[in-house]
Amino acid sequence: MKVNLRADIAIIGGGILGLAHAYIASREGRSVVLFERNPRATGASIRNFGMIWPIGQPAGEMHQLALKSQKLWIAALNEARLPYLATGSLHVVYRDDEADVAREFCEIGPQLGYSCEWLSREDVLRRSAAVRTENLLGGIWSSGELTVDPRQVVARLPMLLQERGVALRYGSAVRSIDLPTIEAGSETWQVDDAIVCSGDDFQTLYPKVFELSGLTRCKLQMLRTVPQPGGWQLGPALAAGLTLRFYKAFRACSTLPKLVERIARETPECDRWGIHALVSQTAAGEVTIGDSHEYGKCVDIFDKTEIDDLILREAATFLNIPSWQIAQRWHGVYSIHPDRAFFEAAPVPGVRIVTAPGGSGMTLSFGLAERTFQRT
Repeated sequence: MKVNLRADIAIIGGGILGLAHAYIASREGRSVVLFERNPRATGASIRNFGMIWPIGQPAGEMHQLALKSQKLWIAALNEARLPYLATGSLHVVYRDDEADVAREFCEIGPQLGYSCEWLSREDVLRRSAAVRTENLLGGIWSSGELTVDPRQVVARLPMLLQERGVALRYGSAVRSIDLPTIEAGSETWQVDDAIVCSGDDFQTLYPKVFELSGLTRCKLQMLRTVPQPGGWQLGPALAAGLTLRFYKAFRACSTLPKLVERIARETPECDRWGIHALVSQTAAGEVTIGDSHEYGKCVDIFDKTEIDDLILREAATFLNIPSWQIAQRWHGVYSIHPDRAFFEAAPVPGVRIVTAPGGSGMTLSFGLAERTFQRT
C-alpha cells in the first residue's frame, strides 16, 4: 500500500459537481486529489441536456448563483477548449393560458433580475427555424442560456485539471475518511479537508447523515437523435408550455395556477410522469429531447416505452426538425431534496458534503463550488 501521499484537499466524486470543486480549488492554488469510484463518471452528469439554464432558477439567491456559475462555466470551457453553444433559450407558447404566463414573466422578470423579453410569433420564427408555426402565439426569449455536451465535458475537463496538477484517481473508491487520513483504493492520503460530492450514493460515506437528510432520488428518461442532416442547427434551446409549470422561476406569475390546472385536467399523464419537453443540440448536431421525473429512493431500472412516447408526443407539438430518427435512449438518476435547492452538511470538522442540486446540477455546479470555498 502506498503511503505519505499528500494534498491540501480531497474531492470525492468525479461528476460535474466534483469536477467543478476541483477546478475552483486548483484555481485558488490548492493541491487537489479527486477520487471517482468508477473508471469514468457514469451518473447524471453525463445523462442530461447539457443546459446551463439560469432562467429556470427562482429569483434571488439561486438565480444569482446560476449567473455566477454561468460565468465560471464559460471560463472553464474556454480554458479546456471545449465547444459550447451560446444560443440562449426560447419558451414557445401555443395556448392563451401559456401566453398569459409567458407575458407576465416577461413583465416582472427584469425587475427580478432576469434578462428576458416577450417575442411575437413573427419574432420567434425569426429566432428559430425549429419551431412549429401552427397556432404559435409567441414566446419568452432569454439570451443567457448555454448548451454543452455533458459527455464531452466529463471526459475532457479532467484533462484540464490534470494539466493544473490535480491528482486524478479514477477507479478508486473512498472507503473511509478520518482526517487527515483518507483510504481509497490501494492508497492512503493525507489531506487537510475533504468535500464529498457523491451524487445519489447515500450509503458509502456518512450514511447516517444521508439517512436523516430527507434526500430522495429522481429518475428521468431522455432521447437523442442522429446528427441532423446538412449541418442543420436548432438555434436557441427550446421549451414550451409544460416547462412553465415545472421550473420554480415561473412560480412568481399569478397566472400560473390556471395553466397548471388545465394541464392536470387535459393531460394528467404528463403530471403522472413529470414530463416537460426540453430540446437542446450538441455541437455534433444531435438533438437531445426529454424528460420525465419519477421520484423515490428505489429507482426502477427498467425504462418505460410509454414515457418515451409521451416525451416525443409533447416535443412534436412545438418542435420541427429534419430527422426524428432516435439514435439513443437512456435514463439518469440524481439526488434531490424536497425542500432545498441543494444539500450541504458538515458531518465532522474538515469534511463538507455538497450534493443534490436536483435537476440543476449543470447550471449550478460551478457556482456551488465557488460558494463552498467562500465559506471554508
